Amino acid sequence: MNDALELLKSRRSIRKYKDQPVEEEKIQKCLEAASWAPSASNKQPWEFLIVTDKQVRKKLSETHPYAKFVAQSPVVFIPLTNPEVHQKYHMSDTALATLQYMIEAHSLGLGTCWAGVIGSSIELEIRKLLGIPDHLNVLGLVATGYADEKPTKTRKELDSLIHYEKY
Repeated sequence: MNDALELLKSRRSIRKYKDQPVEEEKIQKCLEAASWAPSASNKQPWEFLIVTDKQVRKKLSETHPYAKFVAQSPVVFIPLTNPEVHQKYHMSDTALATLQYMIEAHSLGLGTCWAGVIGSSIELEIRKLLGIPDHLNVLGLVATGYADEKPTKTRKELDSLIHYEKY
């Protein structure tokens, strides 16, 4: 088995993508990884939307002020939450599924970048653009493709984040 910690530590948010299509098999593996995420009571309160159409990606990038990069990425993964399936944990469960999608993408040599949507003023506009039913929420947009950059990031020192027994 590969070292999961090293995989996690090497993942970065990618905002520049090569003009190269992503193989369907890779997207399917990412979707499968997302579908295997843990969820409260195993309710799996998510659905997934994949957008590859260039004009729709452009419109999404124009709609979201912090997701200009989705116009350039060949694939946009859109996780949808369903509060009817689990009212309390639909958002956190779908966030876990999204992370699993992103980790699998990284393991396959793809880059991703997350842009949150849920609860924002643009959610309704995105829902209308994509024909998403009213009972579903748009958790975010995840650009997906082959990276055309190698960003570096530092992390906070682990000791500054950890508390044992009590705060």
